[in-house]
Amino acid sequence: MTSFPDGFLWGAATAAHQVEGSNVNSDFWANEGRMPGMERSGDACDSYHRYPEDMRLLAEAGLNTYRFSIEWARIEPVPGLISKAQLAHYRRMIDTALGLGLTPLVTLHHFTNPRWFAEEGGWLGERAIERFTSYVEAATSILDGVPYVATMNEPNMLAMMTGLARAMQQAQASGEWQSPTVENDNGARKPLPAPEPEIGKRFVEAHHAVRDIVRKRTGAAVGWTVANRAFETRPGAEEKRRELEYIWEDLYLEGSRGDDFVGVQSYSAQWVGPEGIEPYPPHPDNTLVGTAYRPDALGIAVRHTRDVTGGVPIIVTENGIATKDDERRIAYTAEALQHLAAAMDDGIDVRGYIHWTALDNYEWGHWEPTFGLIAVDRETFERTPKPSLAWLGDVARGGALPELAREATAR
Repeated sequence: MTSFPDGFLWGAATAAHQVEGSNVNSDFWANEGRMPGMERSGDACDSYHRYPEDMRLLAEAGLNTYRFSIEWARIEPVPGLISKAQLAHYRRMIDTALGLGLTPLVTLHHFTNPRWFAEEGGWLGERAIERFTSYVEAATSILDGVPYVATMNEPNMLAMMTGLARAMQQAQASGEWQSPTVENDNGARKPLPAPEPEIGKRFVEAHHAVRDIVRKRTGAAVGWTVANRAFETRPGAEEKRRELEYIWEDLYLEGSRGDDFVGVQSYSAQWVGPEGIEPYPPHPDNTLVGTAYRPDALGIAVRHTRDVTGGVPIIVTENGIATKDDERRIAYTAEALQHLAAAMDDGIDVRGYIHWTALDNYEWGHWEPTFGLIAVDRETFERTPKPSLAWLGDVARGGALPELAREATAR
């Protein structure tokens, strides 16, 4: 048996825009459908109304933690106007989680912004830090009893998205914009454009501006979550890897020094050659989002995070696989947890594992990739727990990875 310590957090995660539905005041809602092939979120999973059922399914399965985000665009629909009704809604979510025995880990910003914030320059605007700080001051008024708060989700990915949006706007203004493709001529998935460090430093500034506010107002442990690329190095590419690690991860991991925890978010690993990040080649084992099947990436990510942060406690805030085959999801998760346990055996301080995601949901423009432990009928919103939910719940209840799960990874 591979065992985990008492008090370990076992959970699943969601993000407001991806599951709530009708987030009409957000910048992402405004942009949906504009790019070819991009689907709309619409009613999403209607979790805005159905969150009690979602939480109950997680708790009944045996999980003890639920990570969810609150939506800035709902709480502050126009600058300075704070919706007491929306704050009360999210407080009810917190109370529901606590009443079910679920530890709430609340994320204050998960990619989406109010439309008005985007229109005044977004994160590159002169008042961005001031605006975010004001929102956090309002949001902390409902966080009493929440033990963990993440200020921002994946600021490194948000920096990439912010830079890409700026480039698109500039190209559209000059008449040079063409819709990008995600594949090279040989069918390999293109690497994402690198986040600009100057944009990343703005997010570090924003995080540092609010973390003490959260601590003082709530008493919660505060951190943020980082998308971990789990880079591996081809011969002769060590310098290139170090350069890319700083741009993609280390700037943000260094920004978490002094935090109470840092969230590791890992899905796959990626090779770096002398010319840079190598595209994922086509392969029958690739996931529904085109990434390589690499459950060992979680161990790589946790070890790198420990090395850069100097030992800030870690919570795995996202890990999962886009697949329609739930047996494959179980096998992936079992192997990922083995690598996590091995890192913990080596002395790395890991406090929890939160699976992405609780529900099959809206994956930022597409409905096809299914990461969820629970299937959702998009017409009726009926929830159907998958075997992977029961499996992870059994692991959580026992605090150990059974031999049966270990054998599944070898098949």
